[in-house]
Amino acid sequence: MDALCGSGKFGSKFWDSNLSVHTDNPDLTPCFQNSLLAWVPCIYLWVALPCYLLYLRHHSRGYIILSHLSKLKTVLGVLLWCVSWADLFYSFHGLVRGRAPAPVFFVTPLVVGITMLLATLLIQYERLQGVQSSGVLIIFWFLCVVCAIIPFRSKILSAKAEGEISDPFRFTTFYIYFALVLSALILACFREKPPLFSAKNVDPNPYPETSAGFLSRLFFWWFTKMAIRGYRHPLEEKDLWSLKEEDRSQMVVQQLLEAWRKQQKQTARHKAAAAPGEKASSEDEVLLGARPKPRQPSFLQALLTTFGSSLLISSCFKLIQDLLSFINPQLLSVLIRFISNPMAPSWWGFLVAGLMFLCSMMQSLIVQQYYHCIFVTGLKFRTGIIGVIYRKALVITNSVKRASTVGEIVNLMSVDAQRFMDLVPFLSLLWSAPLQIILAMYFLWQNLGPSVLAGVALMVLLIPLNGAVAVKMRAFQVEQMKLKDSRIKLMSEILNGIKVLKLYAWEPSFLQQVEGIRQHELQLLRKAAYLHATSTFIWVCSPFLVTLITLGVYVYVDPNNVLDAEKAFVSVSLFNILRTPLNMLPQLISNLTQTSVSLKRIQHFLSQDELDTQCVERKTISPGYAITIHSGTFTWAQDLPPTLHSLDIQVPKGALVAVVGAVGCGKSSLVSALLGEMEKLEGKVHVKGSVAYVPQQAWIQNCTLQENVLFGQALNPKRYQQALEACALLDDLKMLPGGDQTEIGEKGINLSGGQRQRVSLARAVYSNADIFLLDDPLSAVDSHVARHIFDHVIGPEGVLAGKTRVLVTHSISFLPQTDFIIVLTDGQVSEMGPYPALLQCNGSFANFLRNYAPDEDQEHREDSRTALEGVEDEEVLLVEDTLSNHTDLADNDPVTFAVQKQFMRQLSALSSDGEGQGQPAPRRRLGPSEKVQVTEAKANGALTQEEKAETGTVELSVFWDYAKAVGLCTTLAICLLYAGQSAAAIGANVWLSAWTNDAMTNSRQNNTSLRLGVYATLGILQGFLVMLSAMAMAVGGIQAGRVLHQALLHNKIRSPQSFFDTTPSGRILNRFSKDIYVIDEVLAPTILMLLNSFFNAISTLVVIVASTPLFTVVILPLAVLYTLVQRFYAATTRQLKRLESVSRSPIYSHFSETVTGASVIRAYNRSRDFEVINDTKVDANQRSCYPYIISNRWLSIGVEFVGNCVVLFAALFAVIGRSSLSPGLVGLSVSYSLQVTIALNWMIRTMSDLESNIVAVERVKEYCKTETEAPWVVEGSRPPKGWPPRGEVEFRNYSVRYRPGLDLVLRDLSLHVHAGERVGIVGRTGAGKSSMTLCLFRILEAAKGEILIDGLNVADIGLHDLRSQLTIIPQDPILFSGTLRMNLDPFGSYSEEDIWRALELSHLHAFVSSKAAGLDFQCTEGGENLSVGQRQLVCLARALLRKSRILVLDEATAAVDLETDDLIQATIRTQFDTCTVLTIAHRLNTIMDYTRVLVLDKGVVAEFDAPANLIAARGIFYGMARDAGLA
Repeated sequence: MDALCGSGKFGSKFWDSNLSVHTDNPDLTPCFQNSLLAWVPCIYLWVALPCYLLYLRHHSRGYIILSHLSKLKTVLGVLLWCVSWADLFYSFHGLVRGRAPAPVFFVTPLVVGITMLLATLLIQYERLQGVQSSGVLIIFWFLCVVCAIIPFRSKILSAKAEGEISDPFRFTTFYIYFALVLSALILACFREKPPLFSAKNVDPNPYPETSAGFLSRLFFWWFTKMAIRGYRHPLEEKDLWSLKEEDRSQMVVQQLLEAWRKQQKQTARHKAAAAPGEKASSEDEVLLGARPKPRQPSFLQALLTTFGSSLLISSCFKLIQDLLSFINPQLLSVLIRFISNPMAPSWWGFLVAGLMFLCSMMQSLIVQQYYHCIFVTGLKFRTGIIGVIYRKALVITNSVKRASTVGEIVNLMSVDAQRFMDLVPFLSLLWSAPLQIILAMYFLWQNLGPSVLAGVALMVLLIPLNGAVAVKMRAFQVEQMKLKDSRIKLMSEILNGIKVLKLYAWEPSFLQQVEGIRQHELQLLRKAAYLHATSTFIWVCSPFLVTLITLGVYVYVDPNNVLDAEKAFVSVSLFNILRTPLNMLPQLISNLTQTSVSLKRIQHFLSQDELDTQCVERKTISPGYAITIHSGTFTWAQDLPPTLHSLDIQVPKGALVAVVGAVGCGKSSLVSALLGEMEKLEGKVHVKGSVAYVPQQAWIQNCTLQENVLFGQALNPKRYQQALEACALLDDLKMLPGGDQTEIGEKGINLSGGQRQRVSLARAVYSNADIFLLDDPLSAVDSHVARHIFDHVIGPEGVLAGKTRVLVTHSISFLPQTDFIIVLTDGQVSEMGPYPALLQCNGSFANFLRNYAPDEDQEHREDSRTALEGVEDEEVLLVEDTLSNHTDLADNDPVTFAVQKQFMRQLSALSSDGEGQGQPAPRRRLGPSEKVQVTEAKANGALTQEEKAETGTVELSVFWDYAKAVGLCTTLAICLLYAGQSAAAIGANVWLSAWTNDAMTNSRQNNTSLRLGVYATLGILQGFLVMLSAMAMAVGGIQAGRVLHQALLHNKIRSPQSFFDTTPSGRILNRFSKDIYVIDEVLAPTILMLLNSFFNAISTLVVIVASTPLFTVVILPLAVLYTLVQRFYAATTRQLKRLESVSRSPIYSHFSETVTGASVIRAYNRSRDFEVINDTKVDANQRSCYPYIISNRWLSIGVEFVGNCVVLFAALFAVIGRSSLSPGLVGLSVSYSLQVTIALNWMIRTMSDLESNIVAVERVKEYCKTETEAPWVVEGSRPPKGWPPRGEVEFRNYSVRYRPGLDLVLRDLSLHVHAGERVGIVGRTGAGKSSMTLCLFRILEAAKGEILIDGLNVADIGLHDLRSQLTIIPQDPILFSGTLRMNLDPFGSYSEEDIWRALELSHLHAFVSSKAAGLDFQCTEGGENLSVGQRQLVCLARALLRKSRILVLDEATAAVDLETDDLIQATIRTQFDTCTVLTIAHRLNTIMDYTRVLVLDKGVVAEFDAPANLIAARGIFYGMARDAGLA
């Protein structure tokens, strides 16, 4: 290099340490300045160029118009190029004049000139590629300026020294160059306008990062706007930015799907390649060993293909950060050496302090970029996985769906996808941890020699210990999850069946079950918490023990080893670096194991069978037909026997076909087979045209009623009105608070069963398809409504006339009007043909009719005959007419007559609880039987009040509530223990610093044992105190969990029914699951971490101030900055977190809705639209996740800046006060300051974590304070034993309303029912029939008046005393999961014989005794594994067991086929002959033989007398009976 700079007058040496280092006024040689220093920026640009150009080619964003800024930048670049060439020509000029300049004066201007030209071209190329702000060039200009500062100073100094300017031309060009470079740097910091045609022009709230400048991206300043906005007022949905194109679900899911499909194709190819080889003979197989396992498509591979590049980029950031983290300990060692050497020039110290700050800042910036990159990638993982699972769920076969519950499939999406997201940030530890460990070992070895091995050995030993603790904790967690699941499942059932529990007074039994589970759960939690405390102890003691052992071994191995400050404190900082990877490894391993389980589950789910889209041929069909099946055999799953076999069916275009048959003969399966939902074993199915499908159980989405009907089609008002009218929905719309804009709750909760079915039918009608598959849509509605629907929709005159209709039905009355009938028996077609033909051939169909309409006694028949003839009524004529048209048989043929009677009964038996279609129904109030009352939010039709997302800061009272739940003494103890441990820690380190100063006084250390002993004692004391505080916190946290859960549970079980009607069960469950989980498992560790980081930060400040008192000056401004950042951050993130959790649940509820309604979605061919809906919901959630991730980065940059300032000032003040400081103290204060950043960062994190988690306490408290119903038992006034002896019921001036503020439902009701009477209660919809029975049980409390039972006012006694003495058979039969015995007798108060007798009387004996488990037969949730009829019989058995004096029948027979109905009626007549029976009748024929009938109208008694008298009186009842053909 010296040769390059030449010799002689202008020549100089390349390096001269006397000039540059050992002096109080340092400078670099001119040669160094002109060569290496000038080349640094150029080298950087040329090295970065290839990668950058590659990046630009692939990331073009459209070009930017040439702006003034861009022109100015280009002009500066050209000028710089000119300046360099001027220098070069000046050198040539010198050469010509014979003054040979040194070679460097030719080389440098040439290199710099070419580089400047390159930079100018780059400015223009970036503009064409749409780069608004160039990081590469900003760094280049920055390096140019930095490298030019040194010559800037030294040229002036040398001119002053010499008194003249030695080379005026180069002197001038240099300062022009400096001014231009500085201007270029300043201009480069401004960003260009967005490119033409960019998203910004369309998007109202674009993602600011895309258009942010380079510096803004580096420091995350672009987030500041949102932080300020969030601080000023709580953020809302509309404040969130849109997503970047590449982060949207659609893009991410598409990429992942393609990668996964590629995997599947490769696997298929492998299998195909392996298939021919499988024919190899058995000997070969023996020789070759076992065949390899078939290769599965790897989901992991697909994930890596999709997201690999992002992981790679983040790994580069991580690598740089890891290397940077080792520079500060080296600088610390230089600093201590500097302090120990009084002769060293002071600028060394300032340089070291500056370098420490610079290095820390670099580290902060790079690690934040790493986190940003990795967390965004994690989020993309989750998005991709959710999308792929959603798309798969739309196409899985029914056998797959049956194998797993909806909950399990939703879990894949919620839990397993989340696991991936949580794992991604840890992934780089796989290579980064070993790297950090090796580097730290290397530097430690240099420092302390072989004695390091002792410390490392201890660390390695601690890993399995940590691992063992982690494994044990996992085991506890798994067990506890099981308990938690069973508790939540039980709670969910309790909430679903709360009305039944109240009516039967069964709450205590279920309360006990929940508390039993909770008890076990808390025991496990306690064990886990103690384990956690142990691991905290290890975590706090390990760095200390390691330092202790290493230093101890070092001092004892060789008496000449002196422990000085440099060795001690550099080792301490290196051990601190080493601590992170070693502690993270066990966590990484446990995370990896969890995620691998999730990966297997997801992969298993994605590899499941899909429905065969080809099994139904949709294109071709023999002419004239709409549906044909040729010898079709179908099964629900490959391993089950076929459900339908050898079917041959042809349905002509436009025909109305009825499918009939006994329960379980395969009617619904036939519809499913036509939809392609079943697996076809053989045969051919052709279906030509679009399909509309009405399932047996209506599937209703959680959106407005209109959206449910339109189902994604555009609104055509005329067709829409027609659909509503035909499906008899207009009256219902009048009752709904928001008309057709009413929001329908989950699973259609705020509609009655009939309304749901009609909405489902309206959807089909509106769809205007070619083929309609109607799976028993008439069973859920009342008979007169069924008639209306048949006439207006399905039948020959209906809206759908002329379309092909396949109708599965139980209603015999409609059969005569169908074109032909398919009779199924055991999965085969037994008969097929038009109605008259089937009647004549007297086969299974005729038997079916006889069974369902048993011939009653002659006399009764005569009565009704005379009644028929007497009344000249068009409706009856119509009936006669219809029947006579379709029957060519003699009129007195028993079969037809039975059919006729049945038909009349079906045609017009008036409903009480549903859908008064015949007469204009009064505008009614929804009864509680309608599940959910309309809340006060009538105007907007929203059913439930929105759940409040709390806003603003959490109130102190919430923290106080939690402290009280933990126990005030415990709380105080925890704080004191923490203060004690900090003191012990400081003591140990001060002692160490004093020990290292011993080395200064003489070169041998004498009292090593004492020094070591005290150090050890202090350290172990610290660990012990930490352990105690962790234990105390564990005990307190579990205590809090117990207290709060108990309060919540007891309050909820005692809440009145109205609370459950207006609050979705999901919201209550959320309190029991999510919020209780947070209180149990999240709060305590968060508080521990907060205390830990708080005391760490405090002790750092104490140590630094103690060693360099000057530091107090800086504390205040830093604290102000810190608090500002914290305030802005906390306000914004709290709201972002809330928005995130509010937008997360719709994803999962929409998913579970989709899984349940998949067959409907497929039938209407709407899968694609639903995928889009899902993507939109996921994106809505991501819109709050992204800012949340950025907010953490923004915070960290701010906080780490504060932390780095602490490092800078600690070092600076040490340098300034070096005369009075010992190296030990400097080492102590700087090594402490290096830790402060982490503590400060954690402190803010945990503070805001605590704030967002303590909300759980607030939410639980809110539900602990809701109003409760009357006490269960009133000790002072319990009814006498054996009450009620007679069963006399009296209402006196009784009025009631559902909730304060609503109208009265019953007004001044006065009536007297004598003991043993049987009273039927009838009336139009909304007349108050159900309300009357609810008042009897005090589910509704009186507004005025009273009810007396045997002379005792029911309001005076406890609810349980009352409810346990009445019996009800409710409208919807609800069973709980558990044994049949538990469902009949939860308190175990009846003998085995009693139960069997009740089962016999309720006709369930045969069914139960056929099961191996007998009474211990397990019912699934909601009794799903029993048919509706059987469930109804179980309710009857409950009533028979209880056998109280008063029986209320909310006539449930609407849900039951005719046979079960007759059984129930017969049992009630015989078994409850001595009881008072109140029946809400739907079918009048059941109450014609009752003592009296009560007719209610608009909440008042309209008529009350014997049925015969009422008919004679020709009032309301007469009208109803006439409609039903009974009068």
